[in-house]
Amino acid sequence: QIPLRESGGASVQAGGSLRLACVSPGDSHYSIFDYSVAWFRQVPGKEREGVALISNFGDETYYADSVDGRFTISQDPAKRTVNLQMNSLKPEDSAVYYCAAPDHSNYYPPRPLRERDFASWGQGTQVLVSS
Repeated sequence: QIPLRESGGASVQAGGSLRLACVSPGDSHYSIFDYSVAWFRQVPGKEREGVALISNFGDETYYADSVDGRFTISQDPAKRTVNLQMNSLKPEDSAVYYCAAPDHSNYYPPRPLRERDFASWGQGTQVLVSS
Protein backbone atom coordinates (compact mmCIF):
# COMPACT_ATOMS: atom_id res chain seq x y z
CA GLN A 1 0.00 0.00 0.00
CA ILE A 2 1.03 3.58 -0.57
CA PRO A 3 -0.01 6.69 1.35
CA LEU A 4 -2.33 9.00 -0.55
CA ARG A 5 -3.60 12.47 0.18
CA GLU A 6 -6.25 14.49 -1.62
CA SER A 7 -6.62 18.25 -1.85
CA GLY A 8 -8.68 20.80 -3.71
CA GLY A 9 -12.14 20.21 -2.34
CA ALA A 10 -14.29 23.31 -1.89
CA SER A 11 -17.76 24.80 -2.14
CA VAL A 12 -18.78 26.01 -5.61
CA GLN A 13 -21.87 27.07 -7.49
CA ALA A 14 -23.49 24.74 -9.99
CA GLY A 15 -21.83 25.07 -13.36
CA GLY A 16 -18.49 25.84 -11.79
CA SER A 17 -15.22 23.92 -11.84
CA LEU A 18 -12.82 22.39 -9.35
CA ARG A 19 -9.52 20.61 -9.66
CA LEU A 20 -8.71 17.89 -7.16
CA ALA A 21 -5.20 16.59 -6.67
CA CYS A 22 -3.93 13.30 -5.29
CA VAL A 23 -0.36 13.00 -4.07
CA SER A 24 1.61 10.24 -2.43
CA PRO A 25 3.41 12.10 0.35
CA GLY A 26 6.67 11.24 1.94
CA ASP A 27 10.07 10.19 0.77
CA SER A 28 9.83 6.74 -0.69
CA HIS A 29 11.34 4.46 -3.26
CA TYR A 30 8.01 4.13 -5.03
CA SER A 31 6.12 6.56 -7.24
CA ILE A 32 2.42 7.24 -7.50
CA PHE A 33 2.95 6.74 -11.22
CA ASP A 34 3.80 3.09 -10.64
CA TYR A 35 0.10 2.58 -9.93
CA SER A 36 -3.20 3.09 -11.63
CA VAL A 37 -5.09 5.73 -9.66
CA ALA A 38 -8.83 6.11 -9.32
CA TRP A 39 -11.14 8.73 -7.93
CA PHE A 40 -14.18 7.62 -5.95
CA ARG A 41 -16.84 9.68 -4.28
CA GLN A 42 -19.23 9.01 -1.46
CA VAL A 43 -22.29 10.67 0.01
CA PRO A 44 -23.67 9.71 3.42
CA GLY A 45 -25.72 6.56 3.35
CA LYS A 46 -24.50 5.45 -0.07
CA GLU A 47 -21.73 3.24 -1.34
CA ARG A 48 -18.61 4.75 -2.83
CA GLU A 49 -18.92 5.39 -6.54
CA GLY A 50 -15.85 5.02 -8.73
CA VAL A 51 -15.88 7.94 -11.14
CA ALA A 52 -12.52 7.94 -12.92
CA LEU A 53 -9.41 5.85 -13.42
CA ILE A 54 -6.06 6.40 -15.09
CA SER A 55 -3.48 3.73 -15.84
CA ASN A 56 0.02 4.04 -14.40
CA PHE A 57 1.37 4.91 -17.84
CA GLY A 58 -1.35 7.48 -18.30
CA ASP A 59 -2.41 5.99 -21.61
CA GLU A 60 -5.76 4.60 -20.53
CA THR A 61 -8.62 6.30 -18.74
CA TYR A 62 -12.09 5.35 -17.66
CA TYR A 63 -15.06 7.46 -16.58
CA ALA A 64 -18.35 6.56 -15.01
CA ASP A 65 -21.35 7.58 -17.10
CA SER A 66 -22.34 10.08 -14.42
CA VAL A 67 -19.22 12.20 -15.05
CA ASP A 68 -18.17 11.33 -18.60
CA GLY A 69 -17.66 14.47 -20.64
CA ARG A 70 -17.42 16.70 -17.56
CA PHE A 71 -14.53 15.26 -15.55
CA THR A 72 -10.97 14.63 -16.72
CA ILE A 73 -8.36 12.57 -14.90
CA SER A 74 -4.71 13.23 -15.64
CA GLN A 75 -1.18 12.86 -14.36
CA ASP A 76 1.05 15.84 -13.57
CA PRO A 77 4.62 14.55 -13.50
CA ALA A 78 6.02 17.94 -12.49
CA LYS A 79 3.90 18.04 -9.34
CA ARG A 80 3.79 14.26 -8.94
CA THR A 81 0.03 14.32 -8.66
CA VAL A 82 -2.97 12.66 -10.26
CA ASN A 83 -5.61 15.28 -10.84
CA LEU A 84 -9.35 15.28 -11.37
CA GLN A 85 -10.59 18.29 -13.30
CA MET A 86 -14.29 18.68 -12.68
CA ASN A 87 -16.28 21.00 -14.96
CA SER A 88 -19.97 21.80 -15.27
CA LEU A 89 -20.48 20.72 -11.69
CA LYS A 90 -23.95 19.75 -10.54
CA PRO A 91 -25.41 19.58 -7.03
CA GLU A 92 -25.44 15.79 -7.35
CA ASP A 93 -21.64 15.88 -7.65
CA SER A 94 -21.49 16.92 -3.99
CA ALA A 95 -19.62 14.24 -2.07
CA VAL A 96 -16.40 13.37 -0.32
CA TYR A 97 -13.90 12.52 -3.04
CA TYR A 98 -11.20 9.91 -2.45
CA CYS A 99 -8.25 8.86 -4.53
CA ALA A 100 -7.28 5.22 -4.44
CA ALA A 101 -4.66 2.85 -5.78
CA PRO A 102 -4.65 -0.94 -6.17
CA ASP A 103 -2.39 -3.20 -4.18
CA HIS A 104 -0.14 -3.95 -7.12
CA SER A 105 1.75 -1.65 -9.41
CA ASN A 106 1.26 -1.86 -13.19
CA TYR A 107 -2.27 -3.21 -12.66
CA TYR A 108 -5.31 -1.73 -14.40
CA PRO A 109 -8.37 -2.64 -12.36
CA PRO A 110 -11.57 -3.82 -14.01
CA ARG A 111 -14.33 -1.37 -14.88
CA PRO A 112 -16.78 -0.34 -13.61
CA LEU A 113 -14.67 0.42 -10.57
CA ARG A 114 -15.08 -1.58 -7.38
CA GLU A 115 -13.84 -0.60 -3.93
CA ARG A 116 -12.46 -4.07 -3.28
CA ASP A 117 -9.94 -3.72 -6.12
CA PHE A 118 -8.21 -0.83 -4.32
CA ALA A 119 -6.00 -1.17 -1.26
CA SER A 120 -4.68 2.36 -0.70
CA TRP A 121 -7.01 5.26 0.08
CA GLY A 122 -6.66 8.89 1.00
CA GLN A 123 -8.64 10.56 3.74
CA GLY A 124 -10.97 12.34 1.32
CA THR A 125 -11.72 15.91 0.34
CA GLN A 126 -15.17 17.49 0.49
CA VAL A 127 -16.85 18.92 -2.60
CA LEU A 128 -20.07 20.86 -2.17
CA VAL A 129 -21.98 22.13 -5.20
CA SER A 130 -24.82 24.51 -4.52
CA SER A 131 -27.66 25.26 -6.90
